[in-house]
Amino acid sequence: MVYVGHKPLIEGEKVVLRPFKDEDFPFIEECLKDPEVLKLTGSSSDFNRESTLRWYNTRNEQTDRLDLAIVDQSQGFLVGEVVVNLYDEKNHSMNFRILIGPRGRNRGLGTETTQLIVDYIFNNTTLNELTLSVFDFNPRAKHVYEKVGFEIVSIDKNDLEFEGEWIDSINMKLEKESWLKRKNT
Repeated sequence: MVYVGHKPLIEGEKVVLRPFKDEDFPFIEECLKDPEVLKLTGSSSDFNRESTLRWYNTRNEQTDRLDLAIVDQSQGFLVGEVVVNLYDEKNHSMNFRILIGPRGRNRGLGTETTQLIVDYIFNNTTLNELTLSVFDFNPRAKHVYEKVGFEIVSIDKNDLEFEGEWIDSINMKLEKESWLKRKNT
């Protein structure tokens, strides 16, 4: 197991990644109800406000996962979340995911967040790799992941049914060794 109970404050040029605060909830609620977020994450539109609020109120207490708010520096409020979770003991790896809501899209916030969290994880833990899955109808996210150094390792065919069509899920990983090589070039 990798301990990720410390919830850091990570500052970039465009974003700050930080633990969740009570005043973030209306903004995360907006993100979680956004039709594009629902589509690109394969999520359900069912939303229980009370259970979701309870969930976010416990994120800062977790020691086996890292959940951070993504705050837009220019606007000063939450525009998404970044998560590192699901420890894989065999590969000494964890899963990475990011969600950017409507107020944070198309401005490079996702790219900077992804780079910041990858750098943080590989500088501050002993993890060998980060893994992720991205749906094939999300080329913008796939491009960001590749730009940061993630590589495709497999494809799960017909993983999600969306509006009557089957969508593939692309599985990617970034090994610490590859990250180090990129950092040193």
